[in-house]
Amino acid sequence: MGLTKIIGVVLIAAGVAGLIYGKVQYTKETHEGSVAGIEFSLKEKNSVQIPKWAGAGAIGVGTLLLLFGRKK
Repeated sequence: MGLTKIIGVVLIAAGVAGLIYGKVQYTKETHEGSVAGIEFSLKEKNSVQIPKWAGAGAIGVGTLLLLFGRKK
């Protein structure tokens, strides 16, 4: 399997996941500190919405790469 086909499969999988889940959540560590020997850290949860057109576009581009990718 060539690199073009692997990228196509990854794009299709990412597009399907984007359409199914719709958003990505991640945790960002914002502050760390220590007071009187007690260590603490503050974490912030964020989420990013994935537009439906981006998921559909990734599926389309991945399909095109699989169909018309480099042929040997």
